[in-house]
Amino acid sequence: MVTNMAPSHKVALIVGASRGIGRQVAIDLAKNGYTVVVAAKSTSDAYATKPFPPDPNSPQSTVSTVAREIHEAGGQATALPVDTRDFESVKKMVEETIRIHGHVDVLVYNSGAIWWASVENTPFKRFQLMQRVNPEGLYATIQALLPHFRNNGWRARIIVVSPPIYSRFFRGKTAYAMGKVGMSVLTKGMAMDFEREKKHDMAITSIWPAVSIESAATGTITRTDPTAERDLRKPTIYSDAILAMLNAPTKVVNGLLALDEDFLREYAGVTDFSKYSVMPGSSPRRIMPAKMPDLTVAEQDDEGRRTDSTKLRATKL
Repeated sequence: MVTNMAPSHKVALIVGASRGIGRQVAIDLAKNGYTVVVAAKSTSDAYATKPFPPDPNSPQSTVSTVAREIHEAGGQATALPVDTRDFESVKKMVEETIRIHGHVDVLVYNSGAIWWASVENTPFKRFQLMQRVNPEGLYATIQALLPHFRNNGWRARIIVVSPPIYSRFFRGKTAYAMGKVGMSVLTKGMAMDFEREKKHDMAITSIWPAVSIESAATGTITRTDPTAERDLRKPTIYSDAILAMLNAPTKVVNGLLALDEDFLREYAGVTDFSKYSVMPGSSPRRIMPAKMPDLTVAEQDDEGRRTDSTKLRATKL
């Protein structure tokens, strides 16, 4: 595992950090010197939780227990409640983070709602939940943080849990894909804004697993089919990839829609991934394509007559 790669004064806000991947990212960033703020909807009395630590993929794992784990390992952590569907709750989370720690250097947006089914079999309320937690929650969190990034001289990193954009991803889960791909569009769009506005110390990057990762979601499968563990990796691959992204130059990662395994191989020099297998000695099946499509076009730099709605609105007032 990567260690000692970040100065202790850096603050990372991890939204969706109560269990699974988010918990692991929080723990490993803390091990690497970050002061972490762990935020999610679920909180608890961490010192009343027994046994401790709880199963990291169970409802007993909350941001409160994650913060306690980090404290007992010698790290710095603050647990905050947030409902990413509610912009006022998101703003309160950000304001409290700034009040306590003064600034935010890293945002990891890991909150997510999932429902994989056809449109016919996806109720509207389920569709609406996914849009509110996934793209809207991400947008709200970034909107709330932008004034603070400005005050910090536009020096920050944003990591988004969303996939590369390719057509096979939509199959069998259109409603879910609409939101997740929307998050990746935000990554691409903001990256171009940072570049055009010469915010060279800002970068936004998306990350997605190349192989299924052990989590609460995959746990529903392994409970009925224990052999499915051979196709799972530990969440440490995700946190190692994120640490590598945070230590890469902004020009390398800004606007990148990356897979954890591929980024570690191409930019961190990792060649042996066996330590990440949940089942020792197994070779987990890759679920993502080996090569992703290039989304650019020949006229990439031709914006035509670019319209700025804020300026148009100002002229009408």
